[in-house]
Amino acid sequence: MVTPKKIIVSAAITGAIHTPSMSPHLPSTPDQIVKNAVDAASAGAAVVHIHARDEQGKPTADHKTFAHILSAIKDQCDVVIGITTGGAQGMTTEERFAVIDRFQPEMASANGGTMNFCFRHLGDNITSFKHAWERPYLDYTWDSVFKNTMKDIEHYLRVMNACGTFPEFEIFDYGQMNNIAFFVKNGTFKGPIYLQFVPGVLGGMPMHNEQFMFMLDQAKKIFGHDIQYCTVAGGRRMFRYATFCVLNGGNVRVGMEDGLYLTPDGKLAPDNAAQVKKIIGILRSLDYETASPAEARTYLKLKGKDNVKF
Repeated sequence: MVTPKKIIVSAAITGAIHTPSMSPHLPSTPDQIVKNAVDAASAGAAVVHIHARDEQGKPTADHKTFAHILSAIKDQCDVVIGITTGGAQGMTTEERFAVIDRFQPEMASANGGTMNFCFRHLGDNITSFKHAWERPYLDYTWDSVFKNTMKDIEHYLRVMNACGTFPEFEIFDYGQMNNIAFFVKNGTFKGPIYLQFVPGVLGGMPMHNEQFMFMLDQAKKIFGHDIQYCTVAGGRRMFRYATFCVLNGGNVRVGMEDGLYLTPDGKLAPDNAAQVKKIIGILRSLDYETASPAEARTYLKLKGKDNVKF
């Protein structure tokens, strides 16, 4: 693989795992999501990954809410905006995928397969929730699956192809690379390949350095060495695993979707920008340069912000 001269820093702003009671700093309303995204871009993120939430902080697939968030971010900065197709637990695949055809973003997540995706335990130490929806939302994940069948994958790839949206393949376990490889081999997807390894989810692969190296080795054997990749390092040791990925030729992702902390001793991040500033400081101390949004668009061969529908 020819590694880009500069590292692409992505910030996943809010996600659909953490709930407002877990941190007072979690972007939990549309306007908070917008501000955090714009501030993360100002701090140096080339890409922001967007989920939508309503005014009660609950993840939503509502197009009006998405339109407000996406348009406001685009109006205020030049950052690359990627949209989730993972949505949130309990959403139908139709709800999750409809945002691609509606908004036709430059990038979107592309999940590699069906799996258990449990985060009920994240609420175990919370005695009082801010909103009534939070506890049932977390409990739901104990007895549900994150559905991404082969039919689903084929559907989102065809929609992304038609919309010129670049898929960011999220790989939660080894077998999911074979799912993506199937659609590469049959010509449904022609590349380039961008893999985002997502370890540490209860129901997926564990998070440690040996696991990452195994996955990276297998990815290159399956897809070839001309791939780009990143890792989603959840929890308090986000920066350690993100840096390990860079040292092995990858890009980085931080953000409050993945972890609420700034340090492993439990200090909460005040916002996404603080996490972006920290990882960029680490990268620069190791003599890496970080990519601008324009450079990220070039590296990933994106269609550009003027060709989206928001």
